Amino acid sequence: MPRITTLNPRTRWAEAAGSKSAAAQASTAHLEHEVTISRQQQAGANQQLSQTSTTSLAGIKAVLSLCSALLARTRAAAPMAQETLHYSHSEKDFILSPHSKKAPKRMASLMELKEIFRSADAVCFDVDSTVIREEGIDELAKFCGVGDAVAEMTRRAMGGTVTFKAALTARLGLIRPSYEQVQKLISDNPPQLTPGIRELVSRLHQRGVQVFLVSGGFQSIVEHVALQLNIPTANVFANRLKFYFNGEYAGFDETQPTAESGGKGKVITHLKEQFHFKKVVMIGDGATDMEACPPGDCFIGFGGNVVRKQVKEKAKWYITHFDELLKELEER
Repeated sequence: MPRITTLNPRTRWAEAAGSKSAAAQASTAHLEHEVTISRQQQAGANQQLSQTSTTSLAGIKAVLSLCSALLARTRAAAPMAQETLHYSHSEKDFILSPHSKKAPKRMASLMELKEIFRSADAVCFDVDSTVIREEGIDELAKFCGVGDAVAEMTRRAMGGTVTFKAALTARLGLIRPSYEQVQKLISDNPPQLTPGIRELVSRLHQRGVQVFLVSGGFQSIVEHVALQLNIPTANVFANRLKFYFNGEYAGFDETQPTAESGGKGKVITHLKEQFHFKKVVMIGDGATDMEACPPGDCFIGFGGNVVRKQVKEKAKWYITHFDELLKELEER
């Protein structure tokens, strides 16, 4: 019987969106402090002006001097807040400090994304239709006799037209695989690696880059793939099927981050917090992979097995063979 484990519920899956950077918070606090000082000085100046006689030349000079000093202090008290810039693959390409008056900087260029890949601390790969040629859940559906219906559900899920959890629930509810069927699928029809992936992962390992498999597929299948690529099973984040004692299907573990839309981004946030990675790259074919950046620092769309129209159109960097990434690594 497979062991069902979950991520520690005390683990904080921090959300990247909406949070202010420390620099932006410090700048805002500084601005508020300075404006408070300016207002206090203005009140003091008003009191002093009311007490200063303007009937004499000396009094007029005193008023002008006081006004000049107050104006200079007010200008100095409102520095432009530091703006923070985050690259994303959505229409909202920039997040700026609310106090910034400057126009947004340009989107990260393809050259800059390639540099991020070459200097990355960690690379996360999607598995189905990326690391392997097929969609694991579609293969399981074929094995269980409901292939056509499930394949259409998968197409819609990967295209981003329905939420991932809703699509996963519907597909598994139709397949209802037993433990025996899952094991027989792996032994009789093992996943086929995409050409070039073995060499790419090996090269990344040689460079000291941590490699993770972050998949909406199933743990038992993804772990089999990880073993073929010499990736530790601890570096696998995937969904876990649940079975009754007699081996019948009992559902899936909905607490796993990869069970829902946005889950891959949560995994990347977790990896950054746990291992202090500075640059994390996400590579995959689907919408759930693309939405993981940010918090990922670079997304590379992959169309070597199947082309998702939405991903190809929106991805800044799109490849169709892993040899393209191997060549990029040789640039440095």
